Amino acid sequence: MGTVRERDEQHMRAALVEARLALATADVPVGAVVVGPDGAVVGTGHNAREATGDPTAHAEVLALRAAAQALGRWRLDDCTLVVTLEPCAMCAGATVLARIPRLVLGAWDPKAGATGSVHELVRDRRLNHRVEVVGGVLEPECAALLRDFFAAHRGAGAPGPS
Repeated sequence: MGTVRERDEQHMRAALVEARLALATADVPVGAVVVGPDGAVVGTGHNAREATGDPTAHAEVLALRAAAQALGRWRLDDCTLVVTLEPCAMCAGATVLARIPRLVLGAWDPKAGATGSVHELVRDRRLNHRVEVVGGVLEPECAALLRDFFAAHRGAGAPGPS
C-alpha cells in the first residue's frame, strides 16, 4: 500500500472528504478518520456543532465514538487518528483517553492547538498515555479549506472562530 507517508496522505484525503461535509451545515470544515490496525478506516467524523447544537460534536470526538462502536471497545490502542486540523484541548484529551498511539494532522492550529503548537497535552509526562504526533500532512490543502471558510464567513459579517 506504499510508504507510511503515502498511507497518511491517503487517509488525510479521506479526512478532507469528511471536512467538506461540514460545509453543508455551516460547521467549521474539520474532518477526521480513525484507521484500524489493518489499515482500514473504522470511524469517521466531521464537525457538527452547528448541525446538532452539541458543543462536543467535534470531528475527532465523533470519529473516536464511531471507531469504538465499530470495534466494540473504547481502547483504540492499535489505531491512528487522522484529522485535518490540530486537535483542541478537548479532542487531545479524548485522544489520550482512547489510548490512540498515533495522531496524524494536517494544519496546525496556532490559536487553540493542544498537540504541539499552543499546548502539549498529548505528550504530557504527567498523563498515563502519550501520543506520537505527525504534523503537516497535506497541510496546504487542509489550511486552504479552513482559510476559505473563515474568509467567506468574515466577509458575511460572521465572527471568527471561538
